[in-house]
Amino acid sequence: MSQTDLSNLWMPFTANKQFKQAPRMLKSAKGMYYTSSDDRQILDGCAGLWCVNAGHGREEIVEAIRDSVGTLDFAPTFQMGHPLAFEAASKVAAVMPEGLDRIFFTNSGSESVDTALKIALAYHRAKGEAQRTRLIGRERGYHGVGFGGISVGGISPNRKTFSANLIPGVDHLPHTYQPTKSSFVKGEPETGADLADELERICALHDPSTIAAVIVEPVAGSTGVLIPPKGYLKRLREITEKHGILLIFDEVITAFGRLGAPTAAEFFGVTPDLITLAKAINNAAIPMGGVAVSRKIHDAVVQAGPEKAIEFFHGYTYSAHPAAAAAAIATQDLYQRDGIFNRVAKLAPHFEQAVHGLRDAPYVKDIRNLGFIGGVELESRPGAPGARAYDVFVKCFEKGLLVRYTGDILAFSPPLIADEAQISEIFDTVGKVLREVA
Repeated sequence: MSQTDLSNLWMPFTANKQFKQAPRMLKSAKGMYYTSSDDRQILDGCAGLWCVNAGHGREEIVEAIRDSVGTLDFAPTFQMGHPLAFEAASKVAAVMPEGLDRIFFTNSGSESVDTALKIALAYHRAKGEAQRTRLIGRERGYHGVGFGGISVGGISPNRKTFSANLIPGVDHLPHTYQPTKSSFVKGEPETGADLADELERICALHDPSTIAAVIVEPVAGSTGVLIPPKGYLKRLREITEKHGILLIFDEVITAFGRLGAPTAAEFFGVTPDLITLAKAINNAAIPMGGVAVSRKIHDAVVQAGPEKAIEFFHGYTYSAHPAAAAAAIATQDLYQRDGIFNRVAKLAPHFEQAVHGLRDAPYVKDIRNLGFIGGVELESRPGAPGARAYDVFVKCFEKGLLVRYTGDILAFSPPLIADEAQISEIFDTVGKVLREVA
C-alpha cells in the first residue's frame, strides 16, 4: 500500500506519523484470529477493542445483518419505529439487573455516557430538584471522548487540550489503585473499600443536594486494568442512595460476559441506577451502544412530559439502526445458546494462573486480573514512559499476537471463546517478548 493510500485517513488514538512509516494492517478475521496484510495469522488477545466477545465472523450475526440490510436499510426512530429496535431492547433488557429494563440506544460508548449524564440531569429536573447539576467522576476513569465523558473522566492527556471547554460542576473521586497494598493481587484487592468514603467528603464540600450522579467503571480497563477493592462498589451504592444521588456504572467493557456474568453489576452484586453499554452489545459488528435505565428513572422523565410532547430532547439519527439492532438480537441469542458467560466463569482461574505466570518475567512491575481481563504493568524506561510497552506491542504483533497497551501497561481481554491453549499462548508469547526487549 502506497504512502498516498495512507495519507487521507487521520487515525484515532494513533501516533499517525510513526504508524504510516511501518503500518500494521489487518485484512480479515475469523474466530480467535485476524489475518494480516502479509497473510499471517494474528491471535486476538484483546477482542479487537474489548468488543468482539463472541469471536470474529460469527455467521449468525453476519446473516442477521445481511437480511436486515436487504429488507430495511434504514428507518428513523424519531416519532417512528421498526420491530428490530423493540426486539433488540427486549433482548438487552433481559440480561440487565432487575429493574434496569428501559433501554436507550446510541452508537458508541462515548454517546452512551453523554446520554446517561443527560438522563440523570433530566430525572432530577423531573423530580423538582433542578439544583442537582453536579457530576462526580473518578481519577483515571475513561468515559469516552464526548465533552461530557471527558469532563467526568480522569485521564490527563485526554483532558489537557480541551481543559478550558469541559463542562462545569464536575469533581472526581480518587482512583482505587494502591500499589503498596495490592501489588500482584489475584482478583479483588482485600483493602481499599474505604476509598469510597471520599464521596462523603465531596458531598460535604458541595452539598449533596447539588449532586446529580456519580459515574464509575466497575473495572477500569482503558487506564490499566484497575480492579475495585472488595466492598468498594457496595459502599458507593450506600452513599449515593443515602444522599439521593444516582449511580451510573460505565460497563462499556464489562457488560456481556467479560467477568463471567451478564454485567459487572451482577458479578459484584451491586445494582446502579443506569448502566452504559456498547462494544459487545452486538459483538461490534455494527456501531452500537445503549443505556440501561431503571424503570423509576424512565417513568419519572416520561410522566413529567406534557401530553403528546417529546419528553426527553435527545437522540441520534442512527439510534437502533436496523442492521445494528439485528446484530444485537443475533448476538444476545448466541451468548445464551452457547453459554458464553458461564464459560468465562469456568475458565477464569486458568486465565488468572496464566497472566500471573508472568510475575518473574523481565520488567514486570505488577499484575492485575479479574474474569477475562488482565493487566501487566511494566517498569518504564528512564525518560521514556510508554516506550517499553509499545515495543512489546510491536514485537508481539510480529510474533502473531495482538495486545493492547496504555502507557507502560499491557492490557488483555481476549474473545470469550478463547480456550485454555489460546490463553496460555497469549501469555507465553508475551513472556518470550519481554525477554527480548530492552
